[in-house]
Amino acid sequence: MAKIGFIGIGTMGAPMAANLVKAGHELWLHDLDPGRAVAVAQEIGAATASLAGIAECEFVVCMLPTSDDVQQALVRADGGAFLNAAQPGTIVIDMSSSEPGKTRETGAILAEKGVTLIDAPVSGGVMRARDASLTIMIGADDKAAIDKATPILEAMGKQLFRVGRLGAGDAMKAANNYAAAATYAATAEALIMGKGFGLDPAQMVAIMNVSTGRSFITELVMKEHVVTGAYATGFALALLAKDVGIARRLGEELGLDVPVSELIDERMKGAVAGLPPGADHSEAILAWYREQWEKPNGQG
Repeated sequence: MAKIGFIGIGTMGAPMAANLVKAGHELWLHDLDPGRAVAVAQEIGAATASLAGIAECEFVVCMLPTSDDVQQALVRADGGAFLNAAQPGTIVIDMSSSEPGKTRETGAILAEKGVTLIDAPVSGGVMRARDASLTIMIGADDKAAIDKATPILEAMGKQLFRVGRLGAGDAMKAANNYAAAATYAATAEALIMGKGFGLDPAQMVAIMNVSTGRSFITELVMKEHVVTGAYATGFALALLAKDVGIARRLGEELGLDVPVSELIDERMKGAVAGLPPGADHSEAILAWYREQWEKPNGQG
C-alpha cells in the first residue's frame, strides 16, 4: 500500500480521502483549515502533516477549488514548503477542476524538481465520492505515471478514462460541466415558461423524465432538488460557473465559434451574482425566477 498525502479536505475531498484509507493506504491530510484536517483525520483513521511533510509522500492528491489554489499549495504556500521539500519520483494527482493551461504551467514547475503531475478531475458529486464510484478523467504526459497512480484512482472511482496529455482531463471536465450547465439552463427556462403558463413544475419534470427532454438534470437535479425545494446537491453554483468559464475560454483560445458557451457563461455568472455566497448549483433557477417575477411563486 502507498503513502499518500491529500491536500484539500472539503465536501468532496473528505469522502475521497476516507476511501483511500478503506483501501488500506497510509494517508496524511493537509487543509487550509488545520482544525478540519485534524477532525477528518480522526474520523477516518488518517494523520495530518504540513505541506513539507506531504511532500515526503509517494503520491499526493489535490482536491481544491481552483487551479490557482493548486498552484498556491504546491508552489508558493508557506514559502514554497511543498516545492522545496519535493522528492524526485513523487506523483501529484490533481483531482480539482483546474484550467488546462494552468495545469501545464504547474506541471512544468514540478517537473524541474523531478515531480510528475497528473490531472484527474472527477464527476459524480458527493454521493459517488462517498461510494467510490466517481468518473475520473485522466491527463498526463507520462503514461507510466498513470499506471502507477491507477490503483490510487481505482480506490476513489469506478470509471477511469485516459483522455490525453497533461491538461486533457481538465479540458474534458470543463466540457462535461459546461454541457450539464447548458442542460440545466435550458430545462430551467422550460420550467419558467411552463410556470408562467400555469403548468405544475413537478408534473413537468415527471413528464420530461418519460419523454425526450429526459436527462441527468431532470432525473436528479430537477426532480430531487428543485421541485422539492431541497437545493442540496452539494455542488456549489460558483464552482459550476467557474467550470463553464473554463470551457468558454478554452473554446476561444482554440479559435472556435462557441456562442452557446458564451450565453451559458453569462447566465451562470448572473445566477451567482443574484444569490447568496455558497448557493447550491441547483438554486440557479431561483435567480432566473426573480428576473421574470419579483419573487418565485412557490417552489421551482
